[in-house]
Amino acid sequence: MHETDAPQVVLVEDDPEVVRVVLLALEGFGFRTEVFHDGASAQRYLRTGRPALCIVDLGLPDMDGLDLVHQIARRPDCGLLILTGRGHTADRVMGLEGGGDDYVVKPFEPRELVARVRSILRRRGGAAGAAQEPRRQARFAGWSLDCAAGVLRGPDGREQLLGTAENLVLQALLRQPNQILGREQILGTPELDLPERSIDVRIAKLRRRLEVDPQRPRIIKTVHGVGYMLLGAVEWC
Repeated sequence: MHETDAPQVVLVEDDPEVVRVVLLALEGFGFRTEVFHDGASAQRYLRTGRPALCIVDLGLPDMDGLDLVHQIARRPDCGLLILTGRGHTADRVMGLEGGGDDYVVKPFEPRELVARVRSILRRRGGAAGAAQEPRRQARFAGWSLDCAAGVLRGPDGREQLLGTAENLVLQALLRQPNQILGREQILGTPELDLPERSIDVRIAKLRRRLEVDPQRPRIIKTVHGVGYMLLGAVEWC
């Protein structure tokens, strides 16, 4: 994708470390970004700028971030993600009712932030796949996994965001369905740096997401003393 074709994201955040983390995540997945450290400079830019999405911190130095949220929410062409340290339910409700499409509380996992940005753009009909990597989808047992975004979609259409380790463990099983994989084989997945026994924890979490009865799994089976096996056909697209 040419740089000028990539969706533009505006970040309004005054914490330099948060800015650094968000920029690394977004630019690493092909998004163009503009950063503003206060509400007033963001307002000036938005008079003429046309970003696909804005990420707004509620704790701005010069104004209440909710005021900026309300202004951006009036723009039909712009998605809105609230990124803040305010984790109380009341703040979340006010942010979402004020026009936010989604709400992420600090501290956060950068890849989850990217997945939420993509999800907002997808729902709004924008370019959810700004990443320069291919968007690979695996379909299995009525489920589908968007590998790049780490989004698991169920038979009922509901979406769940997987943690990075869960996503990589599930991908390892999906790449070799109906084959027994030992923990050491799963740990051989690129980017996966975990203690061997923590694989069991990730498998348990995946079963709680995928299985009707996690105690009697029908998708991810345990082969005692050997490892795990994902049962059924897998279709990649």
